[in-house]
Amino acid sequence: MIGFFDDGIPVETKNEYGIVLGGIDVLNNYSKELSLAIAIGKPSILSLLISKIKNPIIDFPNLIAPDLRCLDENNMSIGKGNIFFSKCSISCNVHIGDFNIFNGSIALGHDVIIGSFNSFMPGTRISGEVIIGDRNLFGVYSIVLQQNNIGNNTTVASGSVIIRDTKDNSTYIGNPAIKLKY
Repeated sequence: MIGFFDDGIPVETKNEYGIVLGGIDVLNNYSKELSLAIAIGKPSILSLLISKIKNPIIDFPNLIAPDLRCLDENNMSIGKGNIFFSKCSISCNVHIGDFNIFNGSIALGHDVIIGSFNSFMPGTRISGEVIIGDRNLFGVYSIVLQQNNIGNNTTVASGSVIIRDTKDNSTYIGNPAIKLKY
């Protein structure tokens, strides 16, 4: 770990994890190969930030806690830049896009397809045959029941249970979850 890149904190500022090396301009002009991890929980900000990184020698590894449980490693795929915190489990035939955050004790059922830039807060449960698009946020202990589709830019509130397909650009709350109107 060499430090952080952050446009909002002065260069050379130190904290318990390292030093700020600069902002996006410094990152885009960085002259050495670099593996970069981005742990931002808000999908829209994460997506926007990734779109600003233009440096071709930047690599985005998957960071996977050593206790990840995967039932069938030979029958799954994972893109780049994903972060799996402790106690996550993945069933069989699961396909995951790029830059998703699985924030601890997440369970992914069989035949799940997940797009990119999604944030799964602790305890989220995704049942089998669920399809999830891009830039969605799943609150703590939220649940998506089997064979449902979650589109894009959807928020599922903490403790909510999705029992049917959701609409894009919407927030769902409750058990069973209903679309929040505001």
